[in-house]
Amino acid sequence: MELQERRLKPRRPAAEQPEPLTERGAAERGAGKGKPEAGLQQLSEAAALLLLGVFVSAQWALVQLSVHQLLIGGGGGEFSPGRARKHLEHITGVGPRPVGSVENEVLAVNYLLQQVELVRAESAAGPHAITVDVQRPTGSFSIDFLGGFTSYYDRVTNIAVRLEPKTGAQHFMLANCHFDSVANSPGASDDAVSCAVMLEVLRSMANLSTPLTHGVIFLFNGAEENILQASHGFITQHPWAKQVRAFLNLEAAGVGGKEVVFQTGPENPWLVQAYVHAAKHPFASVVGQEVFQSGIIPSDTDFRIYRDFGNIPGIDLAFIENGFIYHTKYDTPDRIHTDSIQRAGDNILAVLKHLVMSEKLADSSEYRHGNMVFFDLMGVVVVAYPARVGTILNYMVTMATFLYLAKKCSLPSNAGGRYVRELAYASCVALLSWFVTLLSVLIVALLVTLIGSSMFWYSHFYTSVCLYGSAAVGKMLLVHTLAKNLYYGRVRRLELGELFFDVSLLLWCCVLVYLTQRGLCSAYVPMLMVAFPLATKLLLYGHFRNRGASLCYAVLYLLGLALPYAHLMFLIWVVFEIFTPIMGRSGTEIPPDVVLASLVTVATILLSSFFMHFIYLARSTKRVLAALGTVFTVMFILVSCGLFFPYSADPASPRPKRVIIQHTTRTFHAVDGSVERMDSGLWINSLDYTGMSHVTPHIPEINDTIRTRCAEDLPFCGFPWFLPVKFLVKKNWYLPTAAVSPKSPLEFRLLSKQLTEWGAVKLSFEAKGPSHMSLYLLPQAGASLTGWSFGDGTPQFDLNGEYFIFYSHGLDAPTWNFWLEVQPPPDPSDEKGIISVAISSHYFFGDDRRTPELDSLLRKFPDWAFTSSWVSMYQMYRY
Repeated sequence: MELQERRLKPRRPAAEQPEPLTERGAAERGAGKGKPEAGLQQLSEAAALLLLGVFVSAQWALVQLSVHQLLIGGGGGEFSPGRARKHLEHITGVGPRPVGSVENEVLAVNYLLQQVELVRAESAAGPHAITVDVQRPTGSFSIDFLGGFTSYYDRVTNIAVRLEPKTGAQHFMLANCHFDSVANSPGASDDAVSCAVMLEVLRSMANLSTPLTHGVIFLFNGAEENILQASHGFITQHPWAKQVRAFLNLEAAGVGGKEVVFQTGPENPWLVQAYVHAAKHPFASVVGQEVFQSGIIPSDTDFRIYRDFGNIPGIDLAFIENGFIYHTKYDTPDRIHTDSIQRAGDNILAVLKHLVMSEKLADSSEYRHGNMVFFDLMGVVVVAYPARVGTILNYMVTMATFLYLAKKCSLPSNAGGRYVRELAYASCVALLSWFVTLLSVLIVALLVTLIGSSMFWYSHFYTSVCLYGSAAVGKMLLVHTLAKNLYYGRVRRLELGELFFDVSLLLWCCVLVYLTQRGLCSAYVPMLMVAFPLATKLLLYGHFRNRGASLCYAVLYLLGLALPYAHLMFLIWVVFEIFTPIMGRSGTEIPPDVVLASLVTVATILLSSFFMHFIYLARSTKRVLAALGTVFTVMFILVSCGLFFPYSADPASPRPKRVIIQHTTRTFHAVDGSVERMDSGLWINSLDYTGMSHVTPHIPEINDTIRTRCAEDLPFCGFPWFLPVKFLVKKNWYLPTAAVSPKSPLEFRLLSKQLTEWGAVKLSFEAKGPSHMSLYLLPQAGASLTGWSFGDGTPQFDLNGEYFIFYSHGLDAPTWNFWLEVQPPPDPSDEKGIISVAISSHYFFGDDRRTPELDSLLRKFPDWAFTSSWVSMYQMYRY
């Protein structure tokens, strides 16, 4: 490895250029010690590149090893993954299980009840009793998810299984899973595998020879995919809910892999401590909790319902890997590794056993206050400590950094604030490099989008690293190289390396103080990124002064960064593992390349922070810049030529394009009840930014000539939105075709219209239709919706003047009756009335789900497209 001695270059007179602190300080230190400056070593470009390459590669390999090492020390023995897999195959074997279908309400329910009865018979002689209750609640609530809407459910299904000592119990843990699925997926990971795991955990706990101190309620809920309805029915209406003190919720945002603890609380640090002490294969992150609760991720779980409506604390766990096939036909049992089932079962069983034997469960309110900082190290061990301890630790690290920098400021050679000025100038250089890098990479992302190559990385993730990563690293390296050669041209490289180490330390410390002041537990990340480099630098200080940037120094320096960088890389992996698949279902309005390019750039900035030290220690960066420029140029040409297709139907690793197609008939009525207009068509929505651009070559009739526009004067644009996501999916197509004629058509009528004594108009309605319907309300200009029969009676979540009510029912549900109260405008329009009311019906299963026209179109789609399709009706009335 090439090392070189370097002499101090002569400087300009003071009148021409201010004397940087670093050089003068270095000269004085050299003179004081009597050591010649020429004795200090400097890294060659090849040595620096090799060391950083080996370091980053080793760290990334360690992260990948940790991610794919599902079990630590083997299985626990008490939990049988084989039996759990049989449960999984039986549940998914009935097919998709949307709410209201025979598969969900009868077949899945009967299997679960049968298995619970077998467990009860097997454990009858033991110290525990099992009680089963099938609940079919009806209720309504409002939720601020997807912009906010109101949900109404009727006779959805819950299977509650109560396990307790035969002497009885007063306090219970709740374990929750859901056995329903979306209409076009077997739902193996979301969430049949969790219910399979819970069945086996129930069997294991029921057969324990030692009586439990407290009880467990295993809730198999049958309406989670309908936006958390069944859990609301249990926690607000079931008599057992009053005895629940805490809960575990098992969910999925991907297929297989490790289940991660990504939400806890609110507060109640004893729950995190229980997981830390009991879990055999820990995987947890408070960073994930704070990111998820920020609303950045467009998803939600039953955790919210138990927290907000039950006021009880809990732990939320979810599978997060391979989100590309989440909610698709590919979510099958064979894609879930047996080790994934084993680790989930081991963890749930161990944590539940720990909690039901804990005295804290009996009076959890006594231990309520306070949050926890928690994170795992490569899936081997979880580090957890109270947030108040974290605050103290953060400020201690901040103070240590302040003392380190203050010591440098107090040196005689730094009189007059020279070091402070140099540190400020260098910080500006670092911040400028970040800004220029982000701006440059975003320009590249926009160019890729404009040339029609968006999402080229969807099936080839590392191509995004090659394109956007090379652009980010190259631009940042170029800025610092220019600064080193132009602004700092006559300053010793070794002293510049030390100065920019201090800059990295200062900037991370600023982030640490900011996050700590905001009360965020994620502040532990910058704390690690300050504490370890600072300790490493102090330990190597003498070596660096005496020998410079020797090979030994460089290796020891990187070893000191190993732990925080490994954890940072792990967090970066989690971010990309979650957000890359989400770009395939985030709608048509968010440019995914801008998002991904921003993530790659931020990751580059974070990882490069303490590598700036090496840029200024290295003799040159010309060859590295040339290599990065070459990689970027080649990748940009390949991407521009369309070499990388976004989607894939490869059975081993599918990357499907998601498309929603509804064969619908729309009917629009005037104020007098007459039909103004009626049409039918195939309404097509793309769930990603590319729209139909890749589909049109296969199906020419789906082109821009049939693109639709939102009719702002109609409720929800005049289309049968299943969920209130029109703000995310604004590109849609409407292909005219024959009318639909379901065997069970939507029936909707006005029952009464009354004028109240306070001048409002009360409208009463009844609706009868399939298991899923959506109600849209659009008061006319000047009118206002003042009351309704949903929730607490107060209309909530006005979406730009509109209201959305999501309705579903199980079997044998009665007619849906509801009322609205509208305050009319001073001068109501005879033509438009005071309010427009629209209702859509969605046929997700049975004979009404398909039509010949719909099937004909579906056969034309390429195999890399995953189509969710059904029949719907839309009826609009003015009153």
